[in-house]
Amino acid sequence: MRFFEAPTKGKSNMKKSNVRKLTVCAMIAALYTAVSLALAPLTFGVVQIRFSEALGLLAVLSPVGVWGVTLGCLLSNAIGVALGATMLPDILFGTLATLISAVLSYRLRKIRIKNIPFWSALPPILVNAVVIGLELTYFFSNGFTMKIFLINALSVGLGQIIPCAVLGLLLVYTLEKTGLDQKLFHDL
Repeated sequence: MRFFEAPTKGKSNMKKSNVRKLTVCAMIAALYTAVSLALAPLTFGVVQIRFSEALGLLAVLSPVGVWGVTLGCLLSNAIGVALGATMLPDILFGTLATLISAVLSYRLRKIRIKNIPFWSALPPILVNAVVIGLELTYFFSNGFTMKIFLINALSVGLGQIIPCAVLGLLLVYTLEKTGLDQKLFHDL
């Protein structure tokens, strides 16, 4: 998968294309970070509903979405650590979970039911449930126990349903239905 493929039409177009990709990536990252921090009490912790994860489904529209949400998650978690809202391992594991989820959502983008990419909403729910569930269990418990892991994984997974399966799919549907997906992500 080539995320930042340069066009073959000369150096000027290549520079414009790369600048545009970086700009869209930065805007997604900034929006993800702003939403995460504005809703910090819901974003971090054992019981969480990270509304910014809805942006993860932008990966359905362009590979730039993969990098934008990953960078946004990295920034959100790093600032969350600095503010004492989350723990240091969340920078690595949370960001990795978002990257894996976004790549899988991108890969599933063409599998649709009534032209809605329902399958693309599953990776952020399931990957975050497992990865963040393990992280919470390992770092907040006295060792690993399956019961605590299942509770944490279920809590995180349920908290991902509204942002991903509802808001994220609604975002993709609305962008595609209005043609904004082409305006925002054309040639990206």
